Formats: sequence, C-alpha cells, structure tokens
Amino acid sequence: MISPSLIAMAAFFLDTVLGDPQTRWHPVAVLGRLIAFLEKLLYPLRGSDAQKFAMGSLLTLLVLCISYAFADGLLLAARQLPVAWGADVVSVILLYFCISPRMLAKAGQDIYALLVKGDIAAAREHVGYIVGRDTAELDEADAARAAIETVAENTVDGVIAPLFFFALGGAPLAVLYRAANTMDSMLGYKNERYLYFGRMAARVDDVLNFVPARMTGILFVMAAFLLGYDGRNALNILVRDAAGHPSPNGGHAEAPVAGALHIRLGGVNYYFGERHFRAYMGDAHMEITAKHILGAIRLMYTVTVLYLLLYYILSLYYSV
Repeated sequence: MISPSLIAMAAFFLDTVLGDPQTRWHPVAVLGRLIAFLEKLLYPLRGSDAQKFAMGSLLTLLVLCISYAFADGLLLAARQLPVAWGADVVSVILLYFCISPRMLAKAGQDIYALLVKGDIAAAREHVGYIVGRDTAELDEADAARAAIETVAENTVDGVIAPLFFFALGGAPLAVLYRAANTMDSMLGYKNERYLYFGRMAARVDDVLNFVPARMTGILFVMAAFLLGYDGRNALNILVRDAAGHPSPNGGHAEAPVAGALHIRLGGVNYYFGERHFRAYMGDAHMEITAKHILGAIRLMYTVTVLYLLLYYILSLYYSV
C-alpha cells in the first residue's frame, strides 16, 4: 500500500502532465448533471422560502451522500482486485480529478498572453470563462485583476481543500468536498431563485473551506518569502484585509497574494449591469499589469508544492 502523501504527489504529477481532461464523463461534469437533475426534480416552483430551503437542503444531503458512496464503492471494488495496489491507483485517479492547478494556471496564462498581445477583446472573452462579472468594459488592469483573483481564490477550492480532505479521509472525502464545491458554484447565488434553495449548499461550502482557506493564506506567505516576493507585506495584508472579503474564506487567499505582489485587488465589479463594490485587498503600490498574473500562478504552484512537502514530512513523522 502506498503512503497517502505519495498518492497526493502522484495525483499532482498527473495533473501537471495531463491537465484536467475535458470530457463529459469527468466526475465534476457528472456531478454537475446530477445536481441539475435533482434541482429540476426538487425545486418547488410555487413553494415558500422555507420549502425552498428544505428542498435545497435535501438536494445537498443527497449529492454529498451519493458522491461519497460512489467513491467509497469504487475503492471497495478495487480492493477486491488480485493486485495489492488497485485501490491506490483508484485513489490517485479520483484525487487527480478533484484538483486543478494546471487548469488554473492555463486560464491565467491564456489571459496573460492575450493582454501582452494587446488583444483586449479576446482577453475579456477569456475572463468571462472564469468569472461571473460583466466583462465588456474591462481594461487591461481589470482583466488582469480578475485573473489574479481567480487564481488566488481557487487555490483554496481547486487545490488545497481537496488535498486537505484527502489527508483527513482519503479519496471519498476529497470527492465529497468537490461535490460540495460544485453545488456552491451552481446553486450558491443570492438571487430570487437560489437565495433559499441554494443556501445550505453555500453554507456547507463555507464550512468545509474554513480551515483550508486559512492554511492557504499561511502557505501563500511562505511562498512569497521563498519566491523573493514581499512575504512580510503578504502577512501584513493577510492579517489586515482578509476579513473584509465578502466571502468568509476568499480573503485568506486574495489578501496575501495582493500583499506579496504589492497590488490592490477587489474594488468595483459589474454584474448584469449593476455596480457592486468589493472590499479592497492590499495597497496599490503598483498598477496591476499582465505580469502580475504570472506572479499569482507562481505563488499558486509554490503553495501546492509546499503543502505536499509538509504533508509528506508529517506523514513520515507520524509513521515513526
């Protein structure tokens, strides 16, 4: 049997080499179809707010139970194979599907390349692939800011949180986390349809991300020191600004990145033509440019490697 820390490293290696496969049979895509099916089945079109909350909570429970049971069942079946390493291979593959550092990096790199070429129209289009805000009027700084915020915040739910839950409870718990995060991305909106129906999904995602987000913030500070960015400022901005983020967890990723790069994230965004202001993260010592996207990507990858190394060292210590 392979050490869980080595399984995590193998999953990261697979992601680095292969990236996230774009197929309708990707587990996250399958989860998305399951959530959409259950939403269609359970959403009370003429129900009260209490009924919407109850049905949304039922959907959340069903998806979490189904995703965990499916992953656990796969592992149970793999353990019946005549080879001793069957369950380890399944664990590597399941965890590989749960993390997405290369996809995050590619999304940022694509926007960086378009901004460097001066193709702001195409950059706006690519920003629209990764954020929900209006993109038609974005300038270079706003497009770069959106990419940096996405890379920073998704370091939590696309990398560290799945690895954290894998360390706690193996591949089934990592898959359960990915299911919770997918539900939040599909249902966790504060609009008329989802304010109550998606509330439980959003709260579960907030709770699950609480510890991983704070771990990620510390790792970003460590990464800033290692890469020669301003680690001290990353720590100062993390302490000062993280709590101001509208998400209870997002600021713990965005604030140290802003501090490390000496830029200011947050500010004015438009959603469906409506102006929204999000608390600032960091100070505008430098104007945001395309090059800062590459800085965020370097920090994200360094945070990932740091987590895996610390996980491996701790596993050695506790196995003694």
